[in-house]
Amino acid sequence: MGRVFVATDMYRRGQSVGVLVLGVALFFCGTAGAASSARRVAHTPPGGGIWHGGSYPVAGARPLLVGVRWVNGSPAYVAWIDHTTTRLALYPGLREPPAASLRGPGEVPQAQRWRLLATFNGGFKSAAGAGGFLVNGRVDGPLQKGFGTLVEYRDGSLAILDWQGRTSPGTLVLARQNLPPLVWAGRPTARASENWLWGTTLGGGAAVWRTAVGVTKRGDLVYAAAAGQTASSLAALMVQIGAVRAIELDINPEWPSFIGYARRGGRNPIKLAPNPQQSAYRYLTPDNRDFFAVYTRQGGGPFVPFR
Repeated sequence: MGRVFVATDMYRRGQSVGVLVLGVALFFCGTAGAASSARRVAHTPPGGGIWHGGSYPVAGARPLLVGVRWVNGSPAYVAWIDHTTTRLALYPGLREPPAASLRGPGEVPQAQRWRLLATFNGGFKSAAGAGGFLVNGRVDGPLQKGFGTLVEYRDGSLAILDWQGRTSPGTLVLARQNLPPLVWAGRPTARASENWLWGTTLGGGAAVWRTAVGVTKRGDLVYAAAAGQTASSLAALMVQIGAVRAIELDINPEWPSFIGYARRGGRNPIKLAPNPQQSAYRYLTPDNRDFFAVYTRQGGGPFVPFR
């Protein structure tokens, strides 16, 4: 069975006691020496709060950290990824996007699992008209002007653009759009308060499970998944964890997935977002939806590997 991050936060009206426990954190450590290693990172993640190792260590440090924050009375599950020691990949699912020119198996390729650190959900289905999709310079869904676009360049650097068509697709490893930018210049965008813009919700309410991805001032990646969020509260959360630019990803209870791997080879998967509708082995088996994979830089190149 996969494991789930178990989190408790002693929280009182008006003030947080500031004690956060991720029960699974000890699973990563095992010994006092390993526990010390789990706290070593290349630099301090932004946004404060307590962070724990979210995958196995690489070169004695943690390239992936996870934690829990509280927003509108609900736990928000957050992750930070060091861009200097990782590479991001974007994969089509078996059905999304429908026009993928290189489909692949709809799961993390077997030959890449030895360096797999994490996986997480992509954005809306193509039918939603929320934006385009690009892998290895191939445009599998038209990139739309004015839409927030997560891109990776060939040197491994990451950015979120307000897409205007001035970037050549051939210079990009990946691009995933999903509606207009949610956060820009370190602040929620004005459109974050327009509830109608941010997707059709289950039950019709504005506050639902939502996910987002952003980049920090340093160029690291941050992710969040939380129940009971509007686009506006999600944007505020992304700013809190250090995003200077961010886009919304998938929404509604079925789709949030962020999975870290405690051992190489995709072994010991651990769900950050406790979603009972998805297995911890999602993305290690064929899935219909597109998704992101986070790899160690070691063994990779300036492309998304499909084998």
